Amino acid sequence: MKGRHIKILTIFGLIAIIALQTIWLCNAYIQFSQSIYKDSNDILKKSLNREASIRFEKTPKGTMINGAPIKDSNEIVPEIAYLNEGLLKLGLELSLTNVDSLANDFLKATNIESTITIYLLNTDTEKVLNKSKNDLDIHSFGIIKTDIIPIRTDLSQGVQMILINPYYTIIKRMGLLLIATVILMIFVIGCIVYQIKIIARQNKIAQLREDFSYAMIHDMKTPLSSITMCTSFLHSGRLDDKPEMKEKYFTIVENEADHLLALTNKILTLSKLENHKLEMNKKKISFEPIIEDLKEKFITKSDKPIHFTIDLKAKEVYVDEEFFKELMSNLIDNAIKYSKKSIEIKISSHYDDKYTIIKIYDNGMGISEKDQRTIFDKFERASATKRTKFGGATGFGLGLNYVYQVIEAHEGKIYVNSIEGDFTEFTLFIPKIMEEL
Repeated sequence: MKGRHIKILTIFGLIAIIALQTIWLCNAYIQFSQSIYKDSNDILKKSLNREASIRFEKTPKGTMINGAPIKDSNEIVPEIAYLNEGLLKLGLELSLTNVDSLANDFLKATNIESTITIYLLNTDTEKVLNKSKNDLDIHSFGIIKTDIIPIRTDLSQGVQMILINPYYTIIKRMGLLLIATVILMIFVIGCIVYQIKIIARQNKIAQLREDFSYAMIHDMKTPLSSITMCTSFLHSGRLDDKPEMKEKYFTIVENEADHLLALTNKILTLSKLENHKLEMNKKKISFEPIIEDLKEKFITKSDKPIHFTIDLKAKEVYVDEEFFKELMSNLIDNAIKYSKKSIEIKISSHYDDKYTIIKIYDNGMGISEKDQRTIFDKFERASATKRTKFGGATGFGLGLNYVYQVIEAHEGKIYVNSIEGDFTEFTLFIPKIMEEL
């Protein structure tokens, strides 16, 4: 539940970061748009003045045009309006096409890339009287309009420049900001995903620790109870006149103590294997005696009928004998634990160019495809609920992890092939001795 709350808070945090970043980008977009708007106003004024200068150059030498009268500072009629009216009286009309061309040149010089058009407007109604380009389809969305600059002293007419789709320039000016934002968002999202993975991993570790503690206590409780009960009987003296019974109880105590010792040794060995602190004392050994010993051991101790089929074409294997024997014992023990009422185990071996290949087959309950991906993980016990139906096999997921670690230490490989409810087959690939290779 705690992990779920952390995930929810993390998601809300991510949404908040994205929202703040979006607001920041929107504000930056508005600022860059306003900057282009201001530059466009200046460019339109310069273009009108330049166009008026071109017309004035066509007048006879010595021509005089009256400028704006000296009035108070609140005068709203610009100088260009007086200049334009003077030129109109001389028969030189304003050329929107020339203003358009001049404005384009000024825009390029200012690094503003956009299609433009120049409007001649009625300033009262804002009705378009004329335009520099008639073939443009202009919408109200996605444009920047400059201020209307009066070109008549009575303020009846004015000129306005329209920038159509100036997004490229805005995005170009925001380039570094956008790149930084993308990098930042990738970094933040990556950190959050990594954090969620760590939280999930911690939750899994906590669950594994809990399962391990429970399984360890469960697996140790039975032998400890047996030892306590047997020693109590032995100390009581009630078995002094029954030597056979007394010996039986001593045997039970020894076997249970050996079981506990083997369990602790397996945990310590796994820890050393995982940290690469345990070296394998590899040598060429005869495979058949090991299999015969294990066969005899499991047939004797099992309360189920077991039938072994042995087919050893590879008689020798290059391994650490002690670890290899324990490895094979774990695989056979698993086959018996998770089996049906009658157990069929087939063990075969053969060579290829590089490996000694050993196969251990059983007709047990099988392993699902999903569980096959995790059965070699530490503390993993596949199909726990199904095992319960077949008698509740004990253990806490060390057996197959031990097998995997030992095979890894031998620089070999292990694969599992299984059909749920039908069979399981483990295949071991153990490298042959280097001199042979």
